Amino acid sequence: MTAANALLASVPRGLYIGGAWRDSSDAAVFDVANPATGETIATIADASVADGAAALDAAVAAADAWAATAPRARGEILRRAFDLVTARADEFALLMTLEMGKPLAEARGEVAYGAEFLRWFSEEAPRIAGRFGSNPEGTGRMIVSQRPVGPSFLITPWNFPLAMATRKIAPALAAGCTVVVKPAALTPLTTLLLASVLEEAGVPAGVVNVITTTRSRDVSTPIIADPRLRKLSFTGSTEVGRALMKQAADGILRVSMELGGNAPFVVFDDADLDAAVEGALIAKFRNIGQACTAANRFIVHASVAQEFAARVTERVRAMRVGDGTQEGVQIGPLIDAAAVAKSSELVADAVARGASVLTGGSAVDGPGTFYEPTVVSGVAAGSAILTEEIFGPVLAIATFETEDEAVALANGTEYGLVSYVFTQDLARGHRMIDRLDTGMMGLNAGVVSNAAAPFGGVKMSGIGREGGAEGIHEYLSTKYTLIPAT
Repeated sequence: MTAANALLASVPRGLYIGGAWRDSSDAAVFDVANPATGETIATIADASVADGAAALDAAVAAADAWAATAPRARGEILRRAFDLVTARADEFALLMTLEMGKPLAEARGEVAYGAEFLRWFSEEAPRIAGRFGSNPEGTGRMIVSQRPVGPSFLITPWNFPLAMATRKIAPALAAGCTVVVKPAALTPLTTLLLASVLEEAGVPAGVVNVITTTRSRDVSTPIIADPRLRKLSFTGSTEVGRALMKQAADGILRVSMELGGNAPFVVFDDADLDAAVEGALIAKFRNIGQACTAANRFIVHASVAQEFAARVTERVRAMRVGDGTQEGVQIGPLIDAAAVAKSSELVADAVARGASVLTGGSAVDGPGTFYEPTVVSGVAAGSAILTEEIFGPVLAIATFETEDEAVALANGTEYGLVSYVFTQDLARGHRMIDRLDTGMMGLNAGVVSNAAAPFGGVKMSGIGREGGAEGIHEYLSTKYTLIPAT
């Protein structure tokens, strides 16, 4: 038996509800495929509406006891989970590559990143703080305390199966909340393996519940409508996030939404081009371009655009495409055929409007769903590739002349998740921090994500923050108590 087959055989195939693994109530199942081959790698339980209700029942039943658990005890469980995930890093990395397609080297990086949320929030759990003091009038004492918001529904995306789960589960558990987790149907196996690790780490029954399903809307709607649910966290498209927020409004739920992005990557004429090229390759091709933080629009000063394009093209042309389980592969498959079609359509539209393809620009014959790493230059205003989230390995270059023009181009989108700026002018860098409408920014850096930093956007890119000291507050409610002076 190969290492991959042995690993797949060890991953649970059922729903994890109330501390037990079970089949779907209607015995439904669905297949999980490897996008590099198109082959089915697992068949797992397909949760029904009744299963969703049972998962919420379990979370509600465990809520009071978990909220009353000492913060230090909650933190120690999360720390054990960090140790276990780290010890099994190779397994988690291989599993992510098998079900999602990212190269093994990147998958290993995600394990380190995702595990760090378990460690970070294990340390935040005992640091939940409040305030005590006299009121201004001197007529009483004020106590401001933090309490867990309550049972939470966490919906995670397919592109970072481990990190998106830990980024939500860890702060919720640290705050004292119980959770129902619904991973994406395209990549559910990593979350199932994580659930088994959390169980091994000592998470009590009912505190974490995992439901895998292809019937997302049917299963999610009654959970969100249930008055016992108090928190909804979602990472995914703006369209779906908007619909979920409307549903959450009826119950006045606390919501966290990490939605779409259209990140500008601005290269000024004084930029260190070596650093800018390195940053561009990371910001664009990490995760095969399938990241909400991926640079979507490369806005390059006209005086350096040709050299920047030439340097980037040379590096991109040398990238190795293939099955991510093979060492040395840099570009794995896109998640499905629809993703390949979208990249093809966006490139074709840009070319029709006058852009030039410097390398790549075509889908790769199967098996698997591959698209060539691509560089497109001379992208004209009005091209769909400048307004739509690409979610593929396509680097599109447009030019600018003045700083004001660069700012206008960068801000000319409904999204505002992250931006990247390369300049050696410190004053200009500070101006860009103030002027760009994004929740995050990389100044001479192509990666911004860190468990210790608040992750999130503005405008149509969502509300709330995950990670950092801010992340745990998404799962806490503030209570004020007045004690009259005696």
